[in-house]
Amino acid sequence: MQIVIDFLNTILWNYVLIAALLCVGVWFTVNLRFIQFRHFPEFFRLVVSASEGDRRGITPFQALCTSLASRVGTGNIAGVAVALTMGGPGSIFWMWVVALLGMATAYAESTLAQLFKVRNDDGEFRGGPAFYIDRGLRAPWAAVVFSLCLILTFGLVFNAVQANSIAEAMEASMSVPKWSVGLGLVLMAGSVIFGGVRKIARVAELLVPVMAIGYVLLALYVMAVNAQQVPIVLATIFKSAFGLEPAVGGVAGALLNGIKRGLYSNEAGMGSAPNIAAVAVPDPHHPSSQGFVQALGVFIDTIVICTATAVLILMSGVLGQLPGVTGTALTQHAFSMHVGDAGVHFIAVAVLLFAFTSIIGNYAYAENALTYLKANGVFWRTVLRLGALAMVFWGSIESVMAVFNMADAAMGLMASVNLVAIVLLSPIVFKLTRDYFAQKQAGVPCFNPDDYPELRDKIEVSVWQKSS
Repeated sequence: MQIVIDFLNTILWNYVLIAALLCVGVWFTVNLRFIQFRHFPEFFRLVVSASEGDRRGITPFQALCTSLASRVGTGNIAGVAVALTMGGPGSIFWMWVVALLGMATAYAESTLAQLFKVRNDDGEFRGGPAFYIDRGLRAPWAAVVFSLCLILTFGLVFNAVQANSIAEAMEASMSVPKWSVGLGLVLMAGSVIFGGVRKIARVAELLVPVMAIGYVLLALYVMAVNAQQVPIVLATIFKSAFGLEPAVGGVAGALLNGIKRGLYSNEAGMGSAPNIAAVAVPDPHHPSSQGFVQALGVFIDTIVICTATAVLILMSGVLGQLPGVTGTALTQHAFSMHVGDAGVHFIAVAVLLFAFTSIIGNYAYAENALTYLKANGVFWRTVLRLGALAMVFWGSIESVMAVFNMADAAMGLMASVNLVAIVLLSPIVFKLTRDYFAQKQAGVPCFNPDDYPELRDKIEVSVWQKSS
């Protein structure tokens, strides 16, 4: 079995998915006329100006924070360090490229998730790739495959991986036993996820801005103190990306590792964030508005937070000086060079917050998948919640690499299904985008199902009736 899984991962992640995700990003970037650049201010405006949601869903800001809770995890700390170790400074440039292209992909998948969303038995909005695969493409078998892969990867295994990162960081910096970290995480996560998606959104709304802003502010402080080094670091990133100076793995190594780590971090095209995008009550009342919000999440994750980690590591001079040290440990060494021993503890706390919010954000995606599988009753939700918490505790005390490889394969399959779906549905995305900006010029965009006769019997029209 392990041989099959390793072979599948090699094919998917070294060849198929990297090429597919980049090509899809280019496809949407070009056909949407470089929307992520031309309309970048619109991304922020829609988050800041959105009004409060109603009982049917969460606010756009809560949806952004929940998706960031999942996106911003140990990949922003450990993953960046791994990319630098294996691909050199140039890998960061390719992380930027994949993020900028991924913004268009993220816009497309979240716009579709909004369009095809439904109400669950409690009257709350639910949706995501499974729904637009089923309703938009009439391919329920593919939607089932997607949902099962989503539950396996985000609901179970990835939570073990995040818990493992927290336990290792806390043990290394504060000598806290892993089992006690695991128990504490179970209690913390359980108190949130048993409150359902709306409570997860409220907690994410509080924690994510604090952790992200705090992390970036420290990075900005270090950059300000060492302002003369910033241009040198940026020049090194660009030179290394194009082979103008020696680097680990050369241009190919920088390209491969930058793209892989960027995709892992921002999740654009994976089909994860659309699950929470569909839960939001859009403002303006148009599917495209939530697409803009989730595209902003990709920018914040990679261009802002991953870049902060990379610049601090490169400015510290520890890269290449500590053989065998990578991941979180390398980032901790880098921070200690800038702010002393406090840097080690700061990264431990950052890992705790980043990974904990990923746990609750990942679970929200999995619970959403239960709705499509018609298993969203109390029994199956309880089974999923207990399973997620069990994986959190197990991940805290055990090595999770073998299971992580299995999750990679499942996520690769999930992403493949999603990418095919959004490309096939791309004409709808293009029409929605034209409609949004045409209406914006005339006033406030408002989606009218009657303007889309091709979607008759495919979308749930009642969800687009504005709440009074």
